[in-house]
Amino acid sequence: MLENLRKVRDKPVGDAAGATVGSENGWAELMDVTGGQIVQELGWDEDADNGISESLEDVIGSQLLDEETDEMVDVVLLWWRADDGDLVDGLVDATRNLGEAGRIWLLTPAAGTAGTVDPGEIAESAQIAGLVQTTSTRLGSWQGACLVARGVKR
Repeated sequence: MLENLRKVRDKPVGDAAGATVGSENGWAELMDVTGGQIVQELGWDEDADNGISESLEDVIGSQLLDEETDEMVDVVLLWWRADDGDLVDGLVDATRNLGEAGRIWLLTPAAGTAGTVDPGEIAESAQIAGLVQTTSTRLGSWQGACLVARGVKR
């Protein structure tokens, strides 16, 4: 698996097709999403990368849940842009249905593109919301930050 992840990361920036190198569901593999997990998607808009959402759906075997759900989830996929409001509030809202060992994948436009969120703002907002960042990776034209509740081992 590590070899596949290196192949994905070595693809040119913005090459969404690069996510499928070595796997039909490269984005899900990169995000460590596995079959049977429950995933909620928040903040989707026309600029979101449908390939990421579809990869997750393919692996979990069901559709992503929206903000209206009251189910507990394993993963929250949170699309966020600089003009979406207060990131702390967005992160706190994203934890509402998050299971105890769950994680949030915060996806923001990659550096140099409209809507980019400064990494310092992500770190500070996560801390205020009671989260810590465990990893950061490029997902096509989006930057992904994996966030978990303080004290959760991942």
